[in-house]
Amino acid sequence: MTYQRRTAEERRRDIKAHAGSLGIDDAFISKLVETFYARVRQHDRLGPIFNGEIDDWPDHLAKLKDFWASVAMNAGRYSGKPVPAHMKLEGVRREDFGEWLGLFRRTLEDISPGAETVDYFMVRAERIAQSLQLAMFGLDSLERG
Repeated sequence: MTYQRRTAEERRRDIKAHAGSLGIDDAFISKLVETFYARVRQHDRLGPIFNGEIDDWPDHLAKLKDFWASVAMNAGRYSGKPVPAHMKLEGVRREDFGEWLGLFRRTLEDISPGAETVDYFMVRAERIAQSLQLAMFGLDSLERG
Protein backbone atom coordinates (compact mmCIF):
# COMPACT_ATOMS: atom_id res chain seq x y z
CA MET A 1 0.00 0.00 0.00
CA THR A 2 1.34 3.41 -0.95
CA TYR A 3 0.63 6.49 1.11
CA GLN A 4 0.90 9.95 -0.29
CA ARG A 5 2.23 12.49 2.16
CA ARG A 6 0.66 15.89 1.68
CA THR A 7 1.47 19.09 3.44
CA ALA A 8 -1.17 20.97 5.39
CA GLU A 9 -1.26 23.55 2.61
CA GLU A 10 -1.87 20.84 0.01
CA ARG A 11 -4.71 19.37 2.10
CA ARG A 12 -6.20 22.85 2.58
CA ARG A 13 -6.01 23.49 -1.19
CA ASP A 14 -7.68 20.13 -1.95
CA ILE A 15 -10.49 20.74 0.54
CA LYS A 16 -11.10 24.22 -0.85
CA ALA A 17 -11.12 22.86 -4.42
CA HIS A 18 -13.60 20.13 -3.49
CA ALA A 19 -15.82 22.64 -1.70
CA GLY A 20 -15.60 24.94 -4.72
CA SER A 21 -16.70 22.10 -7.00
CA LEU A 22 -19.85 21.93 -4.85
CA GLY A 23 -20.51 25.65 -5.18
CA ILE A 24 -19.15 26.43 -1.72
CA ASP A 25 -17.24 29.68 -1.49
CA ASP A 26 -17.31 32.74 0.76
CA ALA A 27 -20.38 34.13 -1.02
CA PHE A 28 -22.31 30.89 -0.50
CA ILE A 29 -21.29 30.69 3.16
CA SER A 30 -22.33 34.29 3.69
CA LYS A 31 -25.75 33.57 2.17
CA LEU A 32 -26.09 30.40 4.26
CA VAL A 33 -25.22 32.10 7.54
CA GLU A 34 -27.39 35.17 6.86
CA THR A 35 -30.39 33.09 5.75
CA PHE A 36 -30.10 30.44 8.44
CA TYR A 37 -29.65 32.80 11.37
CA ALA A 38 -32.48 35.04 10.18
CA ARG A 39 -34.63 31.91 10.44
CA VAL A 40 -33.16 30.98 13.82
CA ARG A 41 -34.00 34.43 15.18
CA GLN A 42 -37.63 33.96 14.12
CA HIS A 43 -37.91 30.36 15.35
CA ASP A 44 -40.33 29.86 18.26
CA ARG A 45 -37.93 27.77 20.32
CA LEU A 46 -34.44 28.68 19.07
CA GLY A 47 -35.05 32.41 18.64
CA PRO A 48 -35.31 33.26 22.34
CA ILE A 49 -32.18 31.24 23.15
CA PHE A 50 -30.02 32.98 20.55
CA ASN A 51 -31.60 36.43 20.82
CA GLY A 52 -31.23 36.30 24.61
CA GLU A 53 -27.50 35.68 24.34
CA ILE A 54 -26.35 37.66 21.29
CA ASP A 55 -26.27 41.44 21.57
CA ASP A 56 -24.35 42.25 18.39
CA TRP A 57 -25.73 40.16 15.54
CA PRO A 58 -23.50 41.65 12.80
CA ASP A 59 -20.37 40.79 14.80
CA HIS A 60 -21.70 37.31 15.63
CA LEU A 61 -22.62 36.62 12.01
CA ALA A 62 -19.10 37.60 10.93
CA LYS A 63 -17.68 35.06 13.40
CA LEU A 64 -20.10 32.42 12.16
CA LYS A 65 -19.07 33.05 8.56
CA ASP A 66 -15.43 32.54 9.55
CA PHE A 67 -16.42 29.41 11.47
CA TRP A 68 -18.31 27.84 8.55
CA ALA A 69 -15.60 28.87 6.07
CA SER A 70 -13.12 27.06 8.28
CA VAL A 71 -15.38 24.01 8.60
CA ALA A 72 -16.37 23.78 4.94
CA MET A 73 -13.26 25.07 3.17
CA ASN A 74 -10.55 24.68 5.82
CA ALA A 75 -10.08 28.45 5.58
CA GLY A 76 -8.40 28.72 8.97
CA ARG A 77 -10.08 32.01 9.83
CA TYR A 78 -11.95 30.94 12.98
CA SER A 79 -10.11 30.81 16.27
CA GLY A 80 -12.97 30.80 18.77
CA LYS A 81 -14.00 28.14 21.25
CA PRO A 82 -17.56 27.04 20.49
CA VAL A 83 -17.90 24.49 23.31
CA PRO A 84 -17.36 26.95 26.21
CA ALA A 85 -19.56 29.51 24.44
CA HIS A 86 -22.41 27.03 24.18
CA MET A 87 -21.90 25.64 27.69
CA LYS A 88 -22.96 28.98 29.18
CA LEU A 89 -26.28 29.10 27.30
CA GLU A 90 -29.37 29.05 29.50
CA GLY A 91 -32.40 26.94 28.71
CA VAL A 92 -30.95 24.73 25.99
CA ARG A 93 -32.48 21.27 25.87
CA ARG A 94 -31.10 18.17 24.20
CA GLU A 95 -34.00 18.26 21.72
CA ASP A 96 -32.97 21.72 20.53
CA PHE A 97 -30.12 20.17 18.56
CA GLY A 98 -32.64 18.33 16.39
CA GLU A 99 -34.52 21.57 15.79
CA TRP A 100 -31.29 23.37 14.87
CA LEU A 101 -30.19 20.59 12.50
CA GLY A 102 -33.63 20.40 10.86
CA LEU A 103 -33.70 24.14 10.25
CA PHE A 104 -30.12 24.05 8.97
CA ARG A 105 -30.98 21.25 6.51
CA ARG A 106 -34.09 23.07 5.25
CA THR A 107 -32.05 26.25 4.74
CA LEU A 108 -29.39 24.33 2.83
CA GLU A 109 -32.04 22.64 0.68
CA ASP A 110 -33.52 26.06 -0.14
CA ILE A 111 -30.25 27.74 -1.17
CA SER A 112 -27.81 25.01 -2.23
CA PRO A 113 -26.93 24.25 -5.84
CA GLY A 114 -27.46 20.53 -5.24
CA ALA A 115 -27.98 17.63 -2.86
CA GLU A 116 -24.26 16.93 -2.64
CA THR A 117 -23.70 20.39 -1.16
CA VAL A 118 -26.44 19.76 1.40
CA ASP A 119 -24.86 16.43 2.35
CA TYR A 120 -21.38 17.99 2.57
CA PHE A 121 -22.57 20.55 5.12
CA MET A 122 -24.88 18.22 7.01
CA VAL A 123 -22.13 15.69 7.75
CA ARG A 124 -20.16 18.50 9.34
CA ALA A 125 -23.14 20.09 11.10
CA GLU A 126 -24.19 16.75 12.61
CA ARG A 127 -20.65 16.15 13.86
CA ILE A 128 -20.56 19.62 15.44
CA ALA A 129 -24.00 19.19 17.00
CA GLN A 130 -23.00 15.81 18.41
CA SER A 131 -19.84 17.29 19.92
CA LEU A 132 -21.75 20.16 21.53
CA GLN A 133 -24.50 17.85 22.75
CA LEU A 134 -21.92 15.53 24.29
CA ALA A 135 -20.19 18.45 26.04
CA MET A 136 -23.44 19.91 27.32
CA PHE A 137 -25.44 16.81 28.24
CA GLY A 138 -22.99 13.90 28.45
CA LEU A 139 -22.78 10.55 26.74
CA ASP A 140 -26.32 9.49 27.68
CA SER A 141 -27.72 12.33 25.56
CA LEU A 142 -26.19 10.82 22.42
CA GLU A 143 -27.54 7.36 23.13
CA ARG A 144 -31.10 8.68 23.52
CA GLY A 145 -31.14 11.28 20.78
